[in-house]
Amino acid sequence: MNTLIKIKNSVLSFVKKEVVLSIAIIATIVTMFFVPIDKEYLGYFEYKTLVALFCMLAVVAGLKNTNVFELISKKLIGLFKTRRAVIYCLIYGTFFFDMIVANDMSLITFLPLTYIVLHSTGNDKYLAFTFIMQTIAANMGGMITPYGNPQNLYLYSYYNIPTLEFFGVLLIQSITVAVLLFIGCLFIKNEKLSLKSEEKFEIKKKELIVYAILFVFVILSIFRVVPHLVTLAIVVVTVLIVDIKRFKYVDYALLATFCVFFIFSGNIARITVIKDFIANIVAENTLVAGIVSCQFISNVPTAIFLSKFTENYRDLLVSVNIGSLGIIISSLASLITLKEYLKHQPKNFKKYMGLFTLINTAFLAVLIVVTILT
Repeated sequence: MNTLIKIKNSVLSFVKKEVVLSIAIIATIVTMFFVPIDKEYLGYFEYKTLVALFCMLAVVAGLKNTNVFELISKKLIGLFKTRRAVIYCLIYGTFFFDMIVANDMSLITFLPLTYIVLHSTGNDKYLAFTFIMQTIAANMGGMITPYGNPQNLYLYSYYNIPTLEFFGVLLIQSITVAVLLFIGCLFIKNEKLSLKSEEKFEIKKKELIVYAILFVFVILSIFRVVPHLVTLAIVVVTVLIVDIKRFKYVDYALLATFCVFFIFSGNIARITVIKDFIANIVAENTLVAGIVSCQFISNVPTAIFLSKFTENYRDLLVSVNIGSLGIIISSLASLITLKEYLKHQPKNFKKYMGLFTLINTAFLAVLIVVTILT
C-alpha cells in the first residue's frame, strides 16, 4: 500500500513539475492506438535539431554558471534605464538573433537573460508578456531567411527556391511583425528600472572563454559549417573535462518533450481522416491548409507533409511561417518558452496559456489579412 502511495505521489509530482511533457505523453499515447509502433516512427525525429538543442542547452547551462547573464543584465539596465526600453531590447534581440540562428536556439539564449533582467529589477509580473512576445519574435524573426526556421530550410531545399526570391516571399509579413511587436510593447508602463540589490558577480573568465568557443561551434553546426555529430562530440568531451556537473543542469525534460511531440505530429499526419481532410483543403487553398495544419501537427511536420501535395511553394512557405502563431503546438519552439516560464512561475500555467493564445491569435489574424491584401 505504501509503495502505491509513493508511486502515486511521484507521478503527481512529475505531472505538476512537467505539465507540458505530461500532456504531450498522454496525447501521444492516444495517437498510438490509431498508429501502432512501427519502423516509420524512426523517421519522425529531426535528429539534427535534437543534437543542436542538446548542445545549446549544455552550453547555456555552462554560460549561466559563469555569471555572464547577470553581467549582461546589469549592462542592459544601465544602458537602457527604463522598463519598456529594456523589454524592447530583449524582444528585438530575439527577433534579429533568429535571423542568424534557428528560432529554438534564439529562445534558449535569450530567455534566461530576460528572466534575470526582470527578476533582478522586481518586474516578474511582466515575465509572461515578455516571454510570449519573444516567442513570436523568435518564430517570426527568421522567416525571411532559409535557415531562420527548420521548415524554411526544408522547403528551400525541397523546392530548390532561388535565394533572392526566398528573401522576398515573407518580407511584408516580417515588417508587419516588427511593427506589431513595437505597438504591443507601448502598453508597458515606461518606468525607470533599478536593481533590487547591488550584489556583485564574479565572472569566471576561463569557463566563459571555453563556453563562448563551444557556443561558436554550435552556431557553426546550425549553419552546417561543422558537422552536427562533430559538434556534439566536442561539446560532450569539453564539458566532461571542464565541469561534468553542467550535464545535470541540461533540461532533459525539454528534449523529451520534443521527442514526444515528434511522435505525436508524425502519428497525426498518418491518421487517414486528418490526412484526407488536410489534403482536400490543400487542393482548394494551400495557404489555409498550411495554417490549419500547423494548429494540429505544428509547422515543421506541416511543411514536410503538404509539400507532397502542392507545387505552390510560395503560399506553403507563408502558411507554415505565419501558421507558427496560434495555439501552443503550432511551433515546437513555443514549448521552450512555456517550459522556461513554468520553471519560474509554475502556478500560472492557465494564465500564461490564455495570454499566449490571445496574443498569438491576434498576430495571426493580422498577418492573414496582410497576406491576403498583398
